[in-house]
Amino acid sequence: MEIVQFLVANFKAGGIFMYGILSVLVVGTAIAVERSLALLIRGRVNARALWRDIEALVAHDKLADALQQAQALSAPLARVLAAGLAAAQRAEGRESVERHIEEATREILPQLEKRIHYLYTLSNVATLIGLLGTVVGLITAFTAVSLADPAQKAALLANGISLALNNTAFGLMVAILLMLAYSFMQSRAARLGDEIDEFSLRLANRLSERTER
Repeated sequence: MEIVQFLVANFKAGGIFMYGILSVLVVGTAIAVERSLALLIRGRVNARALWRDIEALVAHDKLADALQQAQALSAPLARVLAAGLAAAQRAEGRESVERHIEEATREILPQLEKRIHYLYTLSNVATLIGLLGTVVGLITAFTAVSLADPAQKAALLANGISLALNNTAFGLMVAILLMLAYSFMQSRAARLGDEIDEFSLRLANRLSERTER
């Protein structure tokens, strides 16, 4: 409880700029939560297990079953594989299958990276707002030293320094959290993109081998 009171007191001592940093944190958190749901829950799939199942079905000429299994999942990889399998089921050639896979990939990859770059921008904004609050606090402190009455100098100086340091600390804390979230989300999106590239190429090769037999 004392820690909460300490944090609230420091937040109030930081002045109006603390609310700006808090707003950045709220927006960044909302984006991080939404992207986490998209990448970690809706986009979650055991890529190698899915590929083993589909590869086995393709090898036994069960394209309809393979397509049904891919369409049953909402993961990005499954959607790309479903596009290729649907083209193959229509007895289209390798070029057509690859074209459908590429179209699906180009549609899905931007969705994986959607809004992630905002976390990086918000991280910088939090730092800059904190820096602005720091500068204002230092101006207040120097003004107290040069212009205030001797009886008020100590209090004004302390308030100015408190304003500066609290804004610096809160701004950096929010910036670090958002930067970590950005790095994690970017890494996850890149991993999903690599899986799509790898297994969509494997699918195109297997379907091509099947038609050549």
